[in-house]
Amino acid sequence: MDLRIKDTKQQVAEEFSYFFKELCADKKEVNVALSGGSTPKIVFDQLASEYNSQIDWSKVHFYWGDERCVAPTDEESNYKMTVTHLLSKINIPEANIHRILGEADPEEEAKRYTNVLRDNLPSLNGIPRFDLVILGMGDDGHTASIFPHQIELWEMPESCRVATHPESGQKRITITGKVINAAETVAFLVTGASKKEKVSLIVNELEDYKKFPASLVAPKEGELIWFLDRDAAAGL
Repeated sequence: MDLRIKDTKQQVAEEFSYFFKELCADKKEVNVALSGGSTPKIVFDQLASEYNSQIDWSKVHFYWGDERCVAPTDEESNYKMTVTHLLSKINIPEANIHRILGEADPEEEAKRYTNVLRDNLPSLNGIPRFDLVILGMGDDGHTASIFPHQIELWEMPESCRVATHPESGQKRITITGKVINAAETVAFLVTGASKKEKVSLIVNELEDYKKFPASLVAPKEGELIWFLDRDAAAGL
């Protein structure tokens, strides 16, 4: 586990963006699973403003680690957020954008996206392998769209499953644990004081930390990096 702690959320975005540029420079093709949330939003802004011309976007393929089951024009759509803050500002081929169809039937879309990952990504022991999976973490310790009340989704044999938000009941499509842990690199982007308790429990392996899905992130043949600001890392 590699902890990279910066003073502010903006500095986290700068650190991760430089890391991403270097990752892309070393590879002929880069397959990335994106995350939603407030921290990826400023990361996307940073990539678009500072690294637009420094990254060969033609070799970057974007997928999503999870998506809300809403239309791509909906304000809650992770895809829409990515379009607004990154995709509309960079020169990336349309064919390199592999979105989850949030407007489709959830169960059918989970099956379709499972096939998309199988058909497009290299594999590790038969599991689709991303070069980079970007993850956030909720205040409740969830990651992707696997929540504590459905932690069993982590171990599902499928690459994608339908999850349900514990409060709103909203359906979501999420990649499962086997795909996350097959990645070459997994990067957590976690900022804010509301995250410090769970960060401390998970990173230090305290109490009943294993009940939080984020604690199950452990790449089998890859690296795990936590990009944190001082507020989120205050309990370490």
